[in-house]
Amino acid sequence: MKFTDYQYTRPNFDAYKKDFLQTLKILKEETHLEKAQGALDHLNELRGQIETAYNLALIRYSINTNDTFYEAEDAYWNEYQPHFQNLDFEFYQALLNSPLLDDLKTIYPKTLFLFAESRVKTFHPDLIPLFQKENQLNSAYSKLVASAQIPFEGEVRTLSQLTPFTQSTDAEMRKKATEQVTAFYAENEAKFDDIYHQMVQVRAQIAKKLGFSNYVAFADVLMNRWDYDRPMIETYRQEILNKIVPLTQKLYERQAKRNQLEHLSFHDLPLVYPNGNATPKGTPEELVESARKMYHELAPETGEFFDFMVENDLLDLLSKKGKQAGGYCTYIQNYASPFIFANFNGTSHDVDVLTHEAGHAFQTYESRWIKEPEIVFPNYESCEIHSMSMEFIAWPWMEQFFKEETNKYKFDHLASALQFLPYGVLVDHFQQEVYENPDWSPEERKACWRKLEKQYCPERDYTLFPALDNGIYWLRQGHIFTSPFYYIDYTLAQVCAFQFWKRFNIDADTNAWSDYLKICQVGGTKTFLEILAIARLRSPFEPGALDDTIKQVENYLDSITETELL
Repeated sequence: MKFTDYQYTRPNFDAYKKDFLQTLKILKEETHLEKAQGALDHLNELRGQIETAYNLALIRYSINTNDTFYEAEDAYWNEYQPHFQNLDFEFYQALLNSPLLDDLKTIYPKTLFLFAESRVKTFHPDLIPLFQKENQLNSAYSKLVASAQIPFEGEVRTLSQLTPFTQSTDAEMRKKATEQVTAFYAENEAKFDDIYHQMVQVRAQIAKKLGFSNYVAFADVLMNRWDYDRPMIETYRQEILNKIVPLTQKLYERQAKRNQLEHLSFHDLPLVYPNGNATPKGTPEELVESARKMYHELAPETGEFFDFMVENDLLDLLSKKGKQAGGYCTYIQNYASPFIFANFNGTSHDVDVLTHEAGHAFQTYESRWIKEPEIVFPNYESCEIHSMSMEFIAWPWMEQFFKEETNKYKFDHLASALQFLPYGVLVDHFQQEVYENPDWSPEERKACWRKLEKQYCPERDYTLFPALDNGIYWLRQGHIFTSPFYYIDYTLAQVCAFQFWKRFNIDADTNAWSDYLKICQVGGTKTFLEILAIARLRSPFEPGALDDTIKQVENYLDSITETELL
């Protein structure tokens, strides 16, 4: 069945609630295991129906924010999603209080119960108006970013479509494109400030009313950080600052020398090579076909998966007017279908999407056996291992995409993954400061960002871009607005993915694929550290793990000569 044939129907909340509560009563009271299990299975089925409808509306609205039908459905979900969450809240309470709890724990994945414990701490029906407001603000941010229509070089372009110009070999073109992107955020700065200020206030109220000291503590529970805590994150951030930032600065110095520049201005950072960054060779259709060939050669499982994605039109890849920014993978429960959303723009990012988001999608495809909608995906720090590792698993096939520029791509891909770590923890550090000080003014937040940015990303020279020097860069980081405290998870996963990079590409480890496949198949039924154990990976929190992993990456990058890159 093609994605266009997937049927979306707005749920009838009252009818759904009636069925849900009748079944929930059985779960609450039943003392016969078989009947309680039947009730739980039916509740999972009902909740899967809602997940399906919600995700279909989300996908179709994100593809075209000018679609009036799905704009209305987006408004519906902003209002009603908290009401459905309230029913889930009652479900989690009933599950944890079931007279057959110990028996149910022997049948269902333990993470379902861990998830339930987190959710009863982070929701209350009295707060539904606040959750509705938060949803509305998330939509307002996404719509504002999607509204960008920037006249540039004879055409009106989206922010994503400007990206290739920011990587131009012509310094003046890079500067001009960077100015245009910056100008969009500067011209809308007051709107972004207002949206975010309201978000911070709403979230602070939610946390306080639920008994948390602040939203930071709330978010760590909401994010299901079952294996680690905030002090461990703070120590990890400091490790990145002390050990990774010096390495990234060496890479930027090497880049400046390679590009014959005494100093890198901010608009020089995107251009890695003087003769241009590696770009994919071929049309979007040809790139997809190359990906299809790659996944067939990688493993039978990935070949079957990618055929399913292509044949059912489960990839929306091209950037276009009215489309939301960024990329994502989601899962449509009742159709057992992953879906990949992206904005191709002619840069290497297009290939990264076909590996990164495909890593997510492949994991969900392998986890279709899981009927509990909240644990098809694992937690964020775990699910990003699948995506970031797939980027490196795909390395042997990169010549299909980049031809003579394959070495350039691989070097930049690995180097930029290392350079990402400080930025990733910067985002987390900034959010912690903001939510520990919810009464800050927009100006105080921007001053905090710029102060931290100078510590974690000292290579950013904004002399030519005063608006950025005033601390507005973070306005473009959607996660800060719509997925608070998600971003640190990318860095934790990246450290794990580096280990798979070594096992696949340096060690030729014959067990690497089977270990990767295993963690795709367990989905969210295991915790972060359990998933690492299954994959035989070291935890980023383990003493010495960061040192050993990063040293291997550093040695590889140092071994590549400039002659090999040009």
